Amino acid sequence: MDKQAKLFMAGQISDPFSVLGTHPSRQGGLSGTVFRAYIPGARQVAALLPSGRLELARVDPEGLFESFQAGPHDFQPYRLEALFEPGGRSTFYDAYSFGPVLSEYDLFLWNQGNHYQIYHKLGAHPLTHQGVKGVAFAVWAPSARQVSLVGDGNFWDGRRHHLRPRGSSGVWELFIPHARVGTLYKYEILTQSGALLIKSDPMAFQMEQRPKTASVVYDLNNYQWGDQDWISRRAKSNFLSRPMSIYEIHLGSWMRNHEREWLTYREAADRLVPYLTDMGFNWVEFMPLAEHPFDASWGYQVTGYYAATSRFGSPDDLRYLIDCLHQAGLGVIIDWVPGHFPRDAYALENFDGTHLYEHADPRQGEHRDWGTLIFNYGRNEVKNFLVANALFWVDQYHIDALRVDAVASMIYLDYSREPGDWIPNQYGGRENLETLEFIKTLNTKLYELYPGALTIAEESTAFPAVSRPVHLGGLGFMFKWNMGWMHDMLDFMSKEPIHRRYHMERLTFALLYAFHENFCLPLSHDEVVYGKRSLWDKMPGDYWQKSANLRLLLGYMFAEPGKKLLFMGGEFGQIGEWNHDDQLSWDLLSPGYQYRDYHRGLQNYTRDLNSLYRREPALYELDCSGQGFEWVDFHDQEATVVSFIRRGFDPEDEILFVFNFTPVPRPGYRLGVPRPGFWREIMNSDSAFYAGSNLGLGGGLETEPLAAHGRPQSLNLTLPPLAMLALKR
Repeated sequence: MDKQAKLFMAGQISDPFSVLGTHPSRQGGLSGTVFRAYIPGARQVAALLPSGRLELARVDPEGLFESFQAGPHDFQPYRLEALFEPGGRSTFYDAYSFGPVLSEYDLFLWNQGNHYQIYHKLGAHPLTHQGVKGVAFAVWAPSARQVSLVGDGNFWDGRRHHLRPRGSSGVWELFIPHARVGTLYKYEILTQSGALLIKSDPMAFQMEQRPKTASVVYDLNNYQWGDQDWISRRAKSNFLSRPMSIYEIHLGSWMRNHEREWLTYREAADRLVPYLTDMGFNWVEFMPLAEHPFDASWGYQVTGYYAATSRFGSPDDLRYLIDCLHQAGLGVIIDWVPGHFPRDAYALENFDGTHLYEHADPRQGEHRDWGTLIFNYGRNEVKNFLVANALFWVDQYHIDALRVDAVASMIYLDYSREPGDWIPNQYGGRENLETLEFIKTLNTKLYELYPGALTIAEESTAFPAVSRPVHLGGLGFMFKWNMGWMHDMLDFMSKEPIHRRYHMERLTFALLYAFHENFCLPLSHDEVVYGKRSLWDKMPGDYWQKSANLRLLLGYMFAEPGKKLLFMGGEFGQIGEWNHDDQLSWDLLSPGYQYRDYHRGLQNYTRDLNSLYRREPALYELDCSGQGFEWVDFHDQEATVVSFIRRGFDPEDEILFVFNFTPVPRPGYRLGVPRPGFWREIMNSDSAFYAGSNLGLGGGLETEPLAAHGRPQSLNLTLPPLAMLALKR
């Protein structure tokens, strides 16, 4: 055994290919080749060569075998035959007789931070290499001394499959012949300090269902998509002027099966697609579907960024669900969490014994609110990991949009930190310049490579130009959640009607900045949990008033400029707070429930709101322009009534909305309108069909030549209590 082999056996050689496999050599004055194999537990080993069988001699009791063969050798993959006791005889290709899989160009782009399809290279990929089927494994761990693969294909023994370091790239790789789809594996990483870490694959496409944590070899090349028409239409769509009514869903608690277990992705396709179609939503937003260990994190503490959670089935099962949604005409959004990651020891934290993915300084690397870690966005490979991950979901899962979580916590260095607990940027400011560059790169590449796909920012501050193009100085998001609107509206609607007149600014303030960004108006999951109460329970009054108030809230959201988002359960008046461990209270809609008519009425109302919204261009074409909105009156504090007009591209396409925020009917309420004629009642939230009092306008009414609100024509209305009226000329 030569010096190199001794060093390898002592764990002091990083590159196993410098010792194992075949190596030109001279022995006894003859030129030839040394064959060397390390197979712990084997009694005898032979190399099966084209020239015949070559017996290898044991040179170390741990299982190192070698032999010299004189003469020329064709350096091609060859098989080994090993005799085990017990276990018998096994024949397999020697992994160390194969050349590298990754090209130098792949490694160069990765280190530059520009390999936007790196998920085709790093991770585990079933393929045929040098004529042999197997799996290529590759992982980034630049500070590791050694990296080995452990899994059910090698008895979880890190001695059997050491990976090859690829120069200074920090990437380690190994093609393992005979490895198969479904193999469980992890990486065993020897750090510079001598610690041994066992890590899941950061780019695994599948992971075991929690609480297990192994990565799983999966082939993403087999699913046959049927949504080509949808993808083609998406590429030609301008979503700024299209209707977007989004149903936000936590898949594990939307609906359960008869045993109260999770629906699988395929079972969800059978139930969710018809439900959304019937209710008139045209988009669905899934709370995070990437792998995560802790149910109560709702998916926001990700350990497998490239792995669809195995809770509900396989990656292809999720693709089937998305395919079905697309074929039914429904856009798909997923929550994406690049702002932080958890401290689970098997995942990204301290990955190679160093702060590889996270900042080393806790003033930059620790998220104070959640006890998690913050990505080092200034490191090329980390930035590449995240940008490629966003593109991966659009490319491999046909996702249409990413709702980017917690953007405010990413872009401010002092977010939720005390003085002295943060490090200013190079100019002394509080903005995280590396994060801003990462976000701009993400949005630029997404729109360039996948026309029609888009991003939505959950951003709660006044940071400018979040939803403006990068080339015009913005961050490049298509839309931004209007968090201020959500909080103001819920605060206003939760007040007793008699007090609302003193808080009208809560109702109207959002219109002062409504067109500074491209807004989405959310009534999201965060507002119906942790003691905040459900939308239904926030509403004041008795059962009838709660129902009427919630209809009024939803009507105001659909009438105002901005795309719409409603968290599951809000459409029928879920009474209790959202509980991620159980399904929604569908029994509220069952015939045996005493107040069923109120919840059925609310569900009918939401369905009709979606129908009105999607068929009336005035409600969406100019969502992002002040030309699509005009106040009629927002000064009537005494009556607590507001009114405004929505318009589309056609300036004569006008819809008048009137909101009475008190339980007092108001006959003879005069309202100025821009044009004379008959104004038809196209929506009345007080209809008996919605469990209202059925006070209305009898279908509509003619204008009168009496001036009001600065307009020469007006309507003499009867306003129902706690209700919205929508009229169209």
